[in-house]
Amino acid sequence: MSIYDISVTKADGSVYDLEKYRGTAMLIVNTATNCGLKGQFDSLESLYQQYKAKGFVVLGFPSNQFKQELDNAGEAEQSCRLNYGVTFPMHELVKVNGKVAHPLFQYITEQRKGTFGRSIKWNFTKFLVDKEGNVLQRFAPQAAPESFEAEIRNIL
Repeated sequence: MSIYDISVTKADGSVYDLEKYRGTAMLIVNTATNCGLKGQFDSLESLYQQYKAKGFVVLGFPSNQFKQELDNAGEAEQSCRLNYGVTFPMHELVKVNGKVAHPLFQYITEQRKGTFGRSIKWNFTKFLVDKEGNVLQRFAPQAAPESFEAEIRNIL
């Protein structure tokens, strides 16, 4: 199995396979619009704008597993777009931990465990995936997106 075999659902309900991003570097982030780290939306959008023409995409996956997200994906997406100017793809609300975790998060957390094992401990955990679909790095929630910009440039 590879990351490209996984299907995801956008906030508008449309479903697609991550195969769509074969040959594109991805930064996969579990987001929450009411989280104290929500200021990272600005940095994530900035990186997306700066590198999308070079084959880079940020994929936002809102999660209410930490009780800091709005009630549905549409509201979360609207908040991201209106309050932070987010243009990168936003997806349905997902679970990121446990047996009910979305298959994408089951896969990426198995590929890159954190300090305390596989579980995601908080919102804005970030996973950098290269153009071949390899999950290269996992960044802690507090890691500012601009702090690993060099790693993004290196895989582009």
